[in-house]
Amino acid sequence: MPAFHDRNDQAYCEDLALSTIAKDVGTPCYVYSKSSILDQCRSILAAFSTYPTLPCYAVKANSNLSILKEIFKTGFGADIVSQGEMERALRAGVDPKKIVYSGVGKRADEIASALRTGILAFNVESSAELETIASLAAERGLVAPVSLRVNPNIDARTNPKITTGLFSTKFGLVETEARALAEKVRQLPSLRLVGVGCHIGSQIVDVAPLTEAAVRMSQFAAGLRELGHQLDFIDLGGGVGIRYQAEVPPTMESYANAILGAVKSTGLKLLIEPGRVVVGNAGVLVCSVVLTKRTPEKNFLIVDGAMNDLVRPTMYDSYHEIKAAKTTHGPLQTYDVVGPICETGDYFGKDRELPACAPGDLIYLQSSGAYGSAMASNYNSRPRAPEVLVDGSNYRVIRRRETLQDLWELEL
Repeated sequence: MPAFHDRNDQAYCEDLALSTIAKDVGTPCYVYSKSSILDQCRSILAAFSTYPTLPCYAVKANSNLSILKEIFKTGFGADIVSQGEMERALRAGVDPKKIVYSGVGKRADEIASALRTGILAFNVESSAELETIASLAAERGLVAPVSLRVNPNIDARTNPKITTGLFSTKFGLVETEARALAEKVRQLPSLRLVGVGCHIGSQIVDVAPLTEAAVRMSQFAAGLRELGHQLDFIDLGGGVGIRYQAEVPPTMESYANAILGAVKSTGLKLLIEPGRVVVGNAGVLVCSVVLTKRTPEKNFLIVDGAMNDLVRPTMYDSYHEIKAAKTTHGPLQTYDVVGPICETGDYFGKDRELPACAPGDLIYLQSSGAYGSAMASNYNSRPRAPEVLVDGSNYRVIRRRETLQDLWELEL
């Protein structure tokens, strides 16, 4: 049975009605299924069990400490892009030797902190970054493990805002530069080259670009080894998509098959960085109807959630399925589902068919477990919503609702 399903004319998360949670903690609120998260982790581990593979969860997808703890208990490492994410991962119990640090703009203080922590590797994305890491490591008498992130100029066939493997983006190194930097690493005693890798984008549902990236990186790694470089791993990033509307994402088995063929020929350990695929469909955003409003052109359903709670529809023009928490069998109404923020762009969905709704009714947005709470803000001075983790018929609040005083506490 799916984690989110209808039972007795009500929407449930596992064995708990969403209406029960909403009554207790209020709305808007994020609700996550523990079993769904763990099932996804186990599915990934099983799919790659035939080859030495370390999945490093992309912390940016959802960085709640309680969720991180559940993921790291399964043996996952962490893919981080800031010192804050590193500290969250460490607090949640990740093994420091399973942390890879990505990102194009690592500050000196962030690099120094990661050096003290003793992480698995820095994913290096520029010559300037390599020089900074070398200098900071030398000052401390350390040897920094570095992996070169290559930009393979492969189109991931996804939203342009989350495509990262083209030359038009800020990410990674062209292969000629990466090869030159590998030689530079050999000349610097404060650095050790441990891997090569790439990340071509997010929400990828066609495995062909992933296979192409695996072949390219395997060939690149083989070329470096022929030059005498000793490597430990190939990092093929993450980006596997989920179903939001009509997508048909790959199974974890087909994903593994798409990339393992090329990597096995190298004998190097494989790193992958799943994020959205772990938590995306494990969470929903529950909202209450405030009122309905009709204009000459539109019928609006105004709810208490807003773009500050889930910015993806506004930012990426993305689709989230919207459902009523109470199942009815009457005629459907067509609504634009919008929030109270003073922006025309504050919407969750346009021209959606839902049962006729009244103030106080509950609706929920599916597939909100990734890049929902993680990208939330206090825009319009709105307190951020609480997060709830459901385990069977029980739940616990894993992040309390912010109070109005929380909004200005740091300004006093």
